[in-house]
Amino acid sequence: MNRRTTVSAPSEVLDTLRSEAHRRGVSLTTILAEAVSEKAASLRSERRPRLGVGASSDGRSAAAVTGEPVARAPTS
Repeated sequence: MNRRTTVSAPSEVLDTLRSEAHRRGVSLTTILAEAVSEKAASLRSERRPRLGVGASSDGRSAAAVTGEPVARAPTS
């Protein structure tokens, strides 16, 4: 399920995205949705522990060790 929101960005950035949408024959909404999805995937992958099974050598969780929240997969 998609949710609506308002996006603010510099004019030149939006102009670039509008041009890409026009070039591909899709809407600006499609381009923005792709960009948001790609960024969210990047953030999720950056926050996952890269080694082990999610616990440190002293038994603390990866989230406790890094102090960063563990990203959850989006629900649909």
